[in-house]
Amino acid sequence: MEYSIPRSASTWHICWQAATGRDLVADSRLVGRVRERLLNAHRAEGRQLLHYLMMPTEIHLLSCLPVGQSPPAIVRAIAAVVSRWVRETQPVRGPVFAARYRAHEIRSDSELEREIRMLAWRPVQIGLCVTPVHYTHASLRTTLGLNRAQGFDSRALLGLFGATVPEARKGLRGVVRRRPGEAEWREWELNHGLTLAVGSIGPSFGMAREVKGDAAILVAAADSRDIDGGLKLLERWVAVRLGLDADQDLSSLAGPQGARARALVGGLAVRMDLCPAAAVARHFKRAKATLCEQMTASRLREDDRRLIATPIQLVLDELAALNRF
Repeated sequence: MEYSIPRSASTWHICWQAATGRDLVADSRLVGRVRERLLNAHRAEGRQLLHYLMMPTEIHLLSCLPVGQSPPAIVRAIAAVVSRWVRETQPVRGPVFAARYRAHEIRSDSELEREIRMLAWRPVQIGLCVTPVHYTHASLRTTLGLNRAQGFDSRALLGLFGATVPEARKGLRGVVRRRPGEAEWREWELNHGLTLAVGSIGPSFGMAREVKGDAAILVAAADSRDIDGGLKLLERWVAVRLGLDADQDLSSLAGPQGARARALVGGLAVRMDLCPAAAVARHFKRAKATLCEQMTASRLREDDRRLIATPIQLVLDELAALNRF
């Protein structure tokens, strides 16, 4: 199978989320028109559509773009036209999409394989089918040889998994075989802006914000799946690193040790972009100015700087090891 993605090209996951009450696949005619639009947007020279997924509430694309092009080139060919078609099908007031599109660059083969696996299982996760190959409004069935191509060229994606079509399809099935767990779904949804991280420490008691990267991993790992839970994980890790009991309440810990511990939690939360210092101050029931002064002092200490720079995976690994004892 002599077909491959140019090394100079960039690969993107582009997605849209429907506004409340909208259905992006409301009828078969709309599905056909939208699918054709997705394919047409990638027929310009150098563009390749690796995978697409259309659901009532989401549209996802894995797009390979040549040098000098970026996601807006694809979006301009799709978003406005699809919005008009959906309004024609559902003539009600209000936007079609909940927000502007989101685009995430895929920088490695392993990351691309993960995106393919998550998108394969996405219809199952939201209750549209019981297994990935049962969902019809996606390119997976075509790529696996279960549907006719109807204009979709699966060679670019198959080329990543094997030298021949049978070998590539076997490799692709191996990638999508394992179903993602709940924590992995939560992290993926947060990183792609499909859900917001919530908490009780906002200016008006509640808060909701978009989190990515380390913050998304931390929130997904928390039992409560929210910002408060992420802060509690950081509290527990900082307490152990400072030689305290893992269940020590840092809010009530007095003296220089308490101030240092709270400053370290604040430094980690801000570095990971979990929440601003003001939210950490509310979490600890302290004045923002006081906590910020303590965080500034903490950053001047070399030991504290090393702790604040600790990779998130090491933090979680150490917490997991602690829970085993």
